[in-house]
Amino acid sequence: MSMTEPRLQFAVLTLFPEAFDAVTRWGVTGRAFESGLCALHVQNPRDEATDRHGSVDDRPYGGGPGMVMQAPILSAALGKARLAIGADAKVLALSPQGVKLDAKLAQSLALESKLILVAGRYEGFDQRFIEREVDLEVSVGDFVVSGGELPAMLLMDAVARWVPGVLGHECSAAEDSFSDGLLDCPQYTRPEVFQGDRVPDVLLSGDHGAIADWRRAHSIKATLDRRPDLLGWEEVAEPDRKLLEKWDLLPGDRGRHS
Repeated sequence: MSMTEPRLQFAVLTLFPEAFDAVTRWGVTGRAFESGLCALHVQNPRDEATDRHGSVDDRPYGGGPGMVMQAPILSAALGKARLAIGADAKVLALSPQGVKLDAKLAQSLALESKLILVAGRYEGFDQRFIEREVDLEVSVGDFVVSGGELPAMLLMDAVARWVPGVLGHECSAAEDSFSDGLLDCPQYTRPEVFQGDRVPDVLLSGDHGAIADWRRAHSIKATLDRRPDLLGWEEVAEPDRKLLEKWDLLPGDRGRHS
């Protein structure tokens, strides 16, 4: 274990602390926490409950289904999280109403040294807690899950990848899908021939300039085809259009091949 200060400290407010073993014990993120590049403090809001049932929620004013997490409970838990990692930590609440998590946001959050994530349950948080304590609400997509733990873990993984030293290769995060607004290009490894399909010759050529051109052209093509919300033809710069033409990847109505 490294004895140096972690580059990024997380704290999570969650009713299910054990769930975060999935991030801290396994894979790339597990190595980041094991090495000390990242650190995690988990704070259970239920520890702040004042009744014998350990209640952290109550019925919503105005009626309606479900229960709402109480502002005093959350504020008390947040205060302890701030004591644990620092009062200057940025506070994020995982919420379907938040800004959508993407590569740009993950990269910007990795520049922070301390992040507190609030993982809710039930119908969400008392709005007064959001307005008083939360710097940013974040959503991981246009869908609803049972609680904020899985979204919080997704955010932690996405952010930790941008912390220097977490990935084995210094360019890995920069070359991931979405890092430059494009999907990733196709990837190949051994064997050179699989069931009659060969690895593209350019990837075996040793010509690094040609390989870079091929990869960019295929990234652009994949994004045009699969995610027109990210990239439309009118947004493709002239040098990139020439790359698409060079590799016979122009859209069907603009080139020889679809």
